[in-house]
Amino acid sequence: MWKAAIGAAFAAFLPVAAAAFELTSADIAPGAKLSDEQVFSGFGCTGKNVSPALKWSGAPEGTKSFALMVYDPDAPTGSGFWHWVMFDIPPDATGLAKGAKAPAGATESRTDFGVPGYGGPCPPQGDAPHHYKFTLFATDVSKLGPEAQTSAAVVGFNLHFHTLAKAELVGVYGR
Repeated sequence: MWKAAIGAAFAAFLPVAAAAFELTSADIAPGAKLSDEQVFSGFGCTGKNVSPALKWSGAPEGTKSFALMVYDPDAPTGSGFWHWVMFDIPPDATGLAKGAKAPAGATESRTDFGVPGYGGPCPPQGDAPHHYKFTLFATDVSKLGPEAQTSAAVVGFNLHFHTLAKAELVGVYGR
């Protein structure tokens, strides 16, 4: 009995575990096929190009902004393909609505489509399904630094030095 009492007393001094940083979506099941609503409209694809609703929770203490990057590592480019780049998302944000644009204070940067904003999946016809990685970064700065015309690689470089935690959600799409 005394062992249990000592164990309980010791446990009272242990730090409480922080909630896990998590990214979820009502529109994307982890590892599941993305819907035609999210698919790009162009390059031979006939989707609606609507960004999915995203929700996050469990950001670490000290988070001063968020960044979101959507990347296809399977694109036949030698360097993958960036579908959405957004940073300086305010620290009180807990998600993005379906079809969202950048919230006030945030910046959408240039994607590999050559313009800012969401660009949905559109892998080459006949390729194996591609993986679309939606990665949310909690950062230690309120302003990451890049401008709207900055490439995803430079945004990623800045994130390398300012990421407190990241959460990922992966969907797939092939045609």
